[in-house]
Formats: sequence, C-alpha cells, structure tokens
Amino acid sequence: MKQIFKALDMIRQCDNRAFWLRIVYVVIMHVLPLVNLYVLKFLIDAVSNGEPSVLLGVEMNTWVSLGLFSFIFLLDRIVAVLNSVNNDIMQQRLIDYISERMQAQSARLDMSYFDNPEYHDTYHRAQQEASYRPIQILNGFMGLLGSLISITVIMVMLTSVSGWIIVVMVAAVVPSFVVRVIKARKIYAFRRNNTQNYRRTSYYTTLLGGRDFAKEMRTFGLAPFFRERFVSVRKALVKSLLKISKRLGVYDSVCAVVETFALFFVTMFLIMSTKDGSISLSSFVVLFEAFRRGQSQLSTLVSSITGLYDNRLFIGNLFEFLDMNPSIVNPAHPVPFPERVHTVEFRDITFRYPKMDRDVLSHFNLTARAGEVTQIEGENGFGKTTLLKLLLRLYDTDEGAVLVDGVDVRLYDLKGLRHGIGAIFQDYVRFYCTAEENIAFGDIRVVDRDRVKRAAALAGMDGYIERLPQGYDTMLGRMFDGGEELSMGQWQRIALARQLYSDAPVLIFDEPTAWMDVPSRDRFYRTLEELKEAGRVIILIKHV
Repeated sequence: MKQIFKALDMIRQCDNRAFWLRIVYVVIMHVLPLVNLYVLKFLIDAVSNGEPSVLLGVEMNTWVSLGLFSFIFLLDRIVAVLNSVNNDIMQQRLIDYISERMQAQSARLDMSYFDNPEYHDTYHRAQQEASYRPIQILNGFMGLLGSLISITVIMVMLTSVSGWIIVVMVAAVVPSFVVRVIKARKIYAFRRNNTQNYRRTSYYTTLLGGRDFAKEMRTFGLAPFFRERFVSVRKALVKSLLKISKRLGVYDSVCAVVETFALFFVTMFLIMSTKDGSISLSSFVVLFEAFRRGQSQLSTLVSSITGLYDNRLFIGNLFEFLDMNPSIVNPAHPVPFPERVHTVEFRDITFRYPKMDRDVLSHFNLTARAGEVTQIEGENGFGKTTLLKLLLRLYDTDEGAVLVDGVDVRLYDLKGLRHGIGAIFQDYVRFYCTAEENIAFGDIRVVDRDRVKRAAALAGMDGYIERLPQGYDTMLGRMFDGGEELSMGQWQRIALARQLYSDAPVLIFDEPTAWMDVPSRDRFYRTLEELKEAGRVIILIKHV
C-alpha cells in the first residue's frame, strides 16, 4: 500500500483543491442513487396503495415522491458533470506535473546512466506508465471509496430480510477477485520481462518514421528489413499476451456462472418472501434492485482493489526512475570557476565506461596552456572525445585527475565549470529552433542579439543567416512550419557559433571542420588565431 499512498500524495500535490473536490463528488455520487432507491419505495407505495407514507414529517404522496425522485436524479447528474470536469482538470495537470518531474529527473542524472541498458529499460517503463497510471490509481481509490459507501448502505437494507443474502453476494465475487489478482501479476511480470522487446518495437518505429533516418532507409532499401523485425517482435509479444488472456478468460467465465447462480437464488428467495407476505411488492422491487446494485458494487470493489494492486505494481516503475540519484554532484563547498584560465591538465588519467571490460584511457597525461592551440590527434576509439567529457565532468576519472589552474575539476561548482568550458562536439545537436536561439544556447542565461551576431560572424555564418526570410528569427530545420534546412557544414558552423557565444575561457573543438568546405575551414583557422591571441585555452581534437 506504500506505493498507492505515495501515488495519491503525488496527485494531491499536483492539485490539492481538485483532489479533495473529487472525494466529495464521489461520496455524493454514491449516496444519491441509494437515497433515490429509498424514495422509489415511497413512490411505488403511493401509486399501488393510493395512501401516502410520511418521511421526516412530510406526506409522501405520488407527486411529492415523484418530485423528490426527479430532483435527486437531477442533482446526481449535475454532480456527475462537475466530477467529470474536475477529473479532466486533474488529469491534464497530472500529466504535466509528472512530465516535468521526469524531465527534471532525466536532466539531473549523469551520463553514466545513459550508457547503461538497464537505465533505458527503467526509463521506458516509467515513460509508458507515467501518463495514465497515477490517474488510474486515483480512479481506483475513488471507486473503492464509493463502492464501500454503497455496499455498506445496501447491506443494511438487505440485513432487514436475511443475512444469508449478504453471505451469498460476497461469496459470489471471491473467485473473480482471485482471478483478477493472478492476471495482474502475470501481466506485470510479462511486461517487465519484455521491456527490451517493447523498446525494440519503439526503435524500429522511429527508424521507419523518423526524418533523420529517411535518406538511408530509402537509399539502401531498409524499410522491409526493419518492418519484418518489427512485425516479428510484435507477433511474439501479442502471442504470449493472448495466451495469458485466453487462459484467464476461461476462469472469468466460471466466475460469471457463479455470480449468475447467486443472482438466481437470491431473486428466487425474494419472490417466495413476497408471495408468503413476508415483504411487500415495493420492498421486493427495492431489495431486488439493492441486491443487483450490491453485486455491481462488489464487482466494482473487486475491480478497484485488483486495479489498485495492478497499478501499484506498475507505478513502482515510475518511482523506481524518480528515485535514481546522480553520482556526479556539486562538492559540499564548491570552488568558483576562474574567469581566466591559464592551464588545463590531464594528470595520469585512467578511465573506462560503465559495463566495459577495457580502459579507454590509461595513465594519460596532457597539459594545455592559454594562448596556445593544443592538438590531440589519434585514431577512432583512441579516447579523444572522452577527454572532453572528463573535463566537463560528464564522467569522473577512475584514476588520476583533471586539473584547471591546478584545481581538481571535482572541486569546482558544476554549473560554473560547464559554463567556463565552451565545447563543440563531434556529434553536435541540430536544434529545430530559431537561428538566434540555436546560437544563444551557448549561454542561455543571457540572449543578446549583438553578441549572437558576433558569434555568427566568427563562425562565418552571419551573411547566410541575414539572407534567411526572417533573419535571426528564422526557424532552422524542416521539422516545423516555416523552417529553413541547412547543409551539414552550415549546421556545424551554427554549432561552432553556439560554442563561441559562450565566451568561455576554455574552448574545446572536437572535429570542428569535418563537414566544412575549404573556405569555411580557412575561416575557422583564422578565428582560431584570434581566440589564441585573446588568451584562451584551446584544445583541438582531430583524427589522424
């Protein structure tokens, strides 16, 4: 139950007012129909006997009973409408709240998680359940509360005739409860054990429908291959799920037979009681309807309990993800990052990525100084890009230390460290935003159009951007309406401008000219000379 209450508390935090309103509405919605069932008895008596009864000092003749019956019906419908609107509000706010929690959590976790398939399994499970499981838990809890209210009142009504009716009514739903619990456990175990297969189907869907993959999928005729892979995995998943469903469907049918027999025998008992004069015709109608509703409410109660059990299992996936903690965090007493840096040193560095069986770097040493261009050259897999990641503290070293002006980077304020190091990655990101935003992401704290233009000029992109339809306000890429596509070389220069916008004292260039033409490459090296003369620490990573 801990997970259930944790989920309910999350929902309450999301919208406290809507949460308590939902409880009030549910109580009213389950009380009013039973009150109306009681009023129905007075209406039947007034119509059949012609003699009104008295309720709380009021003479319940035909018209008063009908008016009260209709008023309660209208009130019930109005509360149902209010509850529906309130539920829609809660659901949308909850989706936004959980999405924000998941995005914030993903952003705070360090890179080592993203290299671990188990993390991607956990994230996938959380992502799949996050949008609807909490609201299902709320619905299940409210259904449980409402059913308990209804069943309590119904049992009081039925006890006046025979306690055996209650025993039969409760016993009839026990098999259904057992079957649903078994089904919940089996489905949860199946989905958890097949998380990677579900991720594979998502990956194949992305390949078949994603713009970034469209060229090679068509050039090499890969669509049939990946469609076959998708269909194969889906067929295996569906086959196993249907096998579970069919087996449990047989048990569900047996449960339906048990409930039908219970209805038959209780109805027969009420008929015999009416015939021998033990109860009136109006009491028969009310008690029969009470028993029928009692069966329905017990079925709802079983569904709510097993639904809560089912959702408790799945909501654990969300909390499992939200409970993860980063290993790379700010030191207890962080050192401010210097405005000007004189040296960057990699001292006796040894490092291997998580889950790998070999070192990427082993006892590596390098010193880069301000006013110089320090080149790192090597073959693919040499560990050149890894040095950049270690300097930015995307990872921490296994042995040795990365020093900036003689201070271990693990002692610096994390945000200050990353702001003080401007980097262009070999696999730079193409942001489908405006040209200005793409460049200003280098220092998102301040967006300055003049500074953006200077960075664009240093990267050799100012002239091109100014010729775009909306200049620096033009959307880049064809993902959204009005976007302008760029060549890979132009995207690389946008990434370069983003790095230069940061105005960081340490600049690292990871294969910055891979997609550039000769004039752009010449322009880059002239910019490099300007940066060197400005006293920056410059590290240039190149393939041999």
